[in-house]
Order: sequence, then C-alpha cells, then structure tokens
Amino acid sequence: MPQNPDTAAPADFDFIIGDWRVLHERLDARLASSTTWTRFEGLTSTRKILGGWGNLEDNLLHLPSGPYRAVAMRSFDAATGTWAIWWLDGRAPHALDAPVKGSFQNGVGLFYSDDHFEGRPIRVRFTWRIGPDGDPRWEQAFSADGGGSWETNWRMQFIRVDA
Repeated sequence: MPQNPDTAAPADFDFIIGDWRVLHERLDARLASSTTWTRFEGLTSTRKILGGWGNLEDNLLHLPSGPYRAVAMRSFDAATGTWAIWWLDGRAPHALDAPVKGSFQNGVGLFYSDDHFEGRPIRVRFTWRIGPDGDPRWEQAFSADGGGSWETNWRMQFIRVDA
C-alpha cells in the first residue's frame, strides 16, 4: 500500500514513476575506445517510497547473454538539496554500488560518484533528461581523468506502458 505523499516532497523524479519498456544501448568495451554498441530491451517499474522523498525502481534487463534483475533506489536529502542513487545488480545481490549524488538544474539531472573500474579510479556520471518525444532518457558515462573527459557507455530510452 503506498504511503500518504508528503506535499513538501520533491517532484524531480515524478516523470519516471510508473511502468516502462526500456530500450538499452550499452558500449561493448568501456574506457577502451570502443565504438560498438549492443542493443537490448528491458522493463522497469518505479514507485514512490518514503512519502515521496524517494523512489524504488525494479528492473528486468534482457541482455543477449540472458536476463537479469536489478534495483535502483533514490532518496532526496532536503538539507543538501541533493539526490542519491544506488544500484543493486541481482547477479551480485550483496554488492550495493556506491551512490551517485546530484540534482536537477533546468530539467537535466546530473549525478556523480568516485568509483573503480578494472582496478583504476574513475568518476561516474548519470544524466537524466526528457527527450524530444517527452520520454525519459538516461545515460551513464565514465571518466578516467577526474572528469576532464567523459565516455558515455550506457544509454536508455523509456517508453511508458501504463498510460
């Protein structure tokens, strides 16, 4: 049963609440100058939690190698005005990723974290925006030079299925 929404809760992620078909494009090799992308589909369902101060996204990804499930959890910190986003891959159910943190400005959400990829430190960036067709878009990018340059390695387009 949904919680009673808090009228003071932020509306930044309201656009993603509901059920979606997702078109994924994932770069075959990250931080390796690859230009080959793999395309696959998935499904996602996002619901508000914490009275609207967060949301939970349940994902089913249909990779060519086989499907897997994952969860994204988002929560808003009113004291800092920022969101945190965590990712839990069902194939590694005890390894919660470090959160990316950030906010929306002029309709674009930018979220960053420090992480490691193949043993080296990287910066991670998530970008959320609404596409020209009105559907949400998400991108993930890595930077191996502290944010000086970015390589986008995953893109998602969401198509509403619960209209």
